[in-house]
Order: sequence, then C-alpha cells, then structure tokens
Amino acid sequence: MLLDQEEKFQLIFEKLQEKQTEQSMFNKFLAMYPEEWKQLKITFSKFNRSKQFGKTIPLPKPEQSLRKQIRAWLKKNNQ
Repeated sequence: MLLDQEEKFQLIFEKLQEKQTEQSMFNKFLAMYPEEWKQLKITFSKFNRSKQFGKTIPLPKPEQSLRKQIRAWLKKNNQ
C-alpha cells in the first residue's frame, strides 16, 4: 500500500507532458518515486518468502497492483 497515494498520483498527473494514460503514469511513478517502488517490490518479496509450503494466498505482483491503483485513480478523477 502506498502512503499519500492520492497526492502522488495527482502530482504525477499534473507533471505529465503527454496524454495521461495508465502506462504513462506508471512510467512517471517509477521515475519520480524509485524508493516507494523499491519498497513495494521488497514487501511483495518478503510476503512470498513467508508463505507456508502448499498454502497460497493470492497477492498481485507489484506491477499489477500499482497499475490497478493507477487505473482506479484515473477512473475516479476523470469522470
């Protein structure tokens, strides 16, 4: 989960020169917030290592999770 997600997405949206799409916002997020992206990947990696053998708990990969959050934010703010 991202801290201050709304503010970060709004800032990214405002700084984009090209059309604000899910892909362009995803790329800009990686450029603007490398530490947050690193932390998302670390959290995912720790979670995967901590699962018990034979038991699966579905957790989306960091890329999927971030894209889903961006998609939801774009849908909410572009209507």
